Amino acid sequence: MATLNRVEMAEIRLDLTEYTPDQIKKVFAHPTPTVATCRPDNMGPEKQLEILTLAIESGAHYVDVEIEAAPVQQQALLAVARKHNCRVIISYHNYECTPGMRELYSLLDECYAKGADVAKLAVQANSKADSARILGLYSNEKPLVALGMGEAGKITRVLSPSLGAEFTFAAMDNGAGTAPGQISYSRMKALLETIENELNA
Repeated sequence: MATLNRVEMAEIRLDLTEYTPDQIKKVFAHPTPTVATCRPDNMGPEKQLEILTLAIESGAHYVDVEIEAAPVQQQALLAVARKHNCRVIISYHNYECTPGMRELYSLLDECYAKGADVAKLAVQANSKADSARILGLYSNEKPLVALGMGEAGKITRVLSPSLGAEFTFAAMDNGAGTAPGQISYSRMKALLETIENELNA
């Protein structure tokens, strides 16, 4: 909870915690904007639905739903989110490569077609060209988070807010990130402030 008092926004990876229902309620009742994320890999879709429903009902500002989730799972979470004024992120992850531009735009269209308020594409950037392709997605006028994972993708995490990203991701200063290439919160904040100052000079 102390961390939530120090940051502007936080993703809560519920699949990486052992929060009790009461702790989930307390975390998502906090006024700091939160993204409720719970990957189903280690618990199955039923448990994921239960945990994310509780997070939404407790006040989560966003809920992250995987693009590959079963339609019944997606629709159940969308219904709860709409009822509680929680914005829905439909997310796509590729830990191997950055698809071509046509496929990236197709993935965006699929996210929005599935009911996304915000589309999120997190893909492995293996070159500067990959990062340039990712950043090019911000010509899209709909709410978007497009990030490159890995060392070559770091620039996408730093520049995306200036190009219109809904938000970006950083690692906690005292812990490991949840994806390769994440920059520490303090470093990210300093970089974003530098860019903003230069743009507004």
